[in-house]
Amino acid sequence: MKWLVVLSALVAFSECGVKIPLRKGKTARETLKEKGLWEEYRKKHPYSPMVKFYQDGIEPMTNDADLSYFGVITIGTPPQSFSVIFDSGSSNLWVPSVSCSSAACKNHNKFNPERSSSFKRNGQSLSIQYGTGSKTGYLGSDTVWWGGITVANQVFGLSETEATFITYMQADGILGLAFQSIAADYVVPVFYNKIKQGLVSQPMFSVYLSGNSEESSEVFFGGVDSSHYTGEIKWIPLSSDTYWQISMDSVTINGQTVACSGGCQAIIDTGTSMIVGPTTDINNINSWVGASTDQYGDAIVNCQNIQSMPEVSFTLNGHAFTVPAPAYVSQNSGSCITGFGQGGTSQLWILGDVFIREYYAIFNLKDQYIGLAKSV
Repeated sequence: MKWLVVLSALVAFSECGVKIPLRKGKTARETLKEKGLWEEYRKKHPYSPMVKFYQDGIEPMTNDADLSYFGVITIGTPPQSFSVIFDSGSSNLWVPSVSCSSAACKNHNKFNPERSSSFKRNGQSLSIQYGTGSKTGYLGSDTVWWGGITVANQVFGLSETEATFITYMQADGILGLAFQSIAADYVVPVFYNKIKQGLVSQPMFSVYLSGNSEESSEVFFGGVDSSHYTGEIKWIPLSSDTYWQISMDSVTINGQTVACSGGCQAIIDTGTSMIVGPTTDINNINSWVGASTDQYGDAIVNCQNIQSMPEVSFTLNGHAFTVPAPAYVSQNSGSCITGFGQGGTSQLWILGDVFIREYYAIFNLKDQYIGLAKSV
């Protein structure tokens, strides 16, 4: 109880920090459908969401065709601008370099080290594995600006080759917000340096994701914005200080346990668009909500049935977090699919953007808690 009082006081006085507006842009799926390339693309690049969380000594990532939130940072002196995905499921910062030879780099902003007086190359190589393909490059350090604050001597990756699927991503790169323990080459993450250099008031960040492209989503570093949530914040202790991982009690529909029976592990991840779980469990959820799964893993529903489809509840630390059908079903080009994605045989769950749009998420690095409250 004492801890909760202290934590409540901390949140009450932490509405002073650095806000980064996030834009909800067009997804790779939408772009590819407009070009008539979606069927061919997903045959060549199957979605493998769990590859991002495999520990094999490198920083992994997967080809998520539905990622849509990104913000702007600058790197170097004078500053060079990049749009990045603020990803709580990885720990490195990387952007394309001018020496990148891949087609994926041609339609993205590229960092030119020779145009920055503050850039330093450290001689280390960087490799990031994807579900299909990889990104390779090298590490350097420079000043990184975001939200009106400059982080000095930040080590980041500069890509020289990139996987084909990145061609259709709107963002130029990734800014990881997970723990240093999983960073490639054990690079100190940007948020760690913000804390170390005294640039934020509290060692926490919070995320608000709007489902409306006209509204400003945001990442708030150093504080909590009470205008983005209602009701009480539920605090959940981390079960691992690698990703933002917590224990999940169960997944229920209409009071019946349909997945995660007996408990499981889940990661709160801003860099995954869907809610992902073991394939058997996900198939059961999709069956309960009336979806049929196609050969690519998309769970199709009749768009006219959305209002009558059941809510799905995720119980975390004894608290139920309910996601209604209009939140877990997306409509694109006349078809409707659920936001429940197959994760293969892994027993790990990912609570991605479908979940975070419903619940304002607070990531407390020092005390290793996640706070969740109903978004407004």
